[in-house]
Amino acid sequence: VAISRHVQDRIQRFYGRESDLVYPPADTARWTPDGKPPDDYDLIVSALVPYKRIDLAVCAYSRAGRKLKIAGAGSERNRLAALAGPSVEFLGRLPDSDLLTLYRRCRALVFPGEEDFGIVPVEAMACGRPVIAYGRGGVTETVVPGTTGVLFPDQTEQALLDAVDQADARRWDPEAIRAQAERFSEAAFVAGLDASIRACLAPSD
Repeated sequence: VAISRHVQDRIQRFYGRESDLVYPPADTARWTPDGKPPDDYDLIVSALVPYKRIDLAVCAYSRAGRKLKIAGAGSERNRLAALAGPSVEFLGRLPDSDLLTLYRRCRALVFPGEEDFGIVPVEAMACGRPVIAYGRGGVTETVVPGTTGVLFPDQTEQALLDAVDQADARRWDPEAIRAQAERFSEAAFVAGLDASIRACLAPSD
C-alpha cells in the first residue's frame, strides 16, 4: 500500500512491485474553517530539520519583509533564527488548539520542502486556507493549482516569492478548498485500506 503516486512510482522502480494507493487521513472533523477573514501573516507548521527547507522560506520572507509565523521545533531552530529578519516569528511547538487558530487565521500555508505525502497542507486546506508549496512529491496530488493553492517549480527564494504574489492576487474560495481536503478524510482512508485488504485476501483464480 502506497501513500501517494509519488511513492507508488518509487515502489515500482526499486522493488518492481505494484501497489494500491491509499492516501493517509487528515482529521477533517478537527481542522475546520470558522468563516472569518484571514490575518496578515503566512504560516509554516513543520519540524525544523534540514530536508524541510524552512531556510528557503525564512530567507525569502525576511528579504521581502513579509510576515511569516513558524510553528514547530527541531535541530535547525538556532540556525534559522540567525537567518531570520524581524518579519519572521518562531512560535515553537504548539498544542493543536493553538494550531487550529493559526491555520484559520493565516493568509496561506507555506510548504517549501518535498514530502512523500504531506499532511500539513491537507490540514490547512481543511481549515479553508490555500497552500503555497514546492511542486514536487505528494503535495502535487493534494493541492489543486489555482483552486486550493499555488505550486512553485524551483526551490529558490524568487520562485517562492513569485508564488506568494500569485496567491495574494487570487480570490480564494474557502468552501472549495475545504471540499478538496475532505477527499483525504479518515473515512476515505478507512474505506481505501479496507478495499486493499479485502482484495489482498480474496481467493486468486
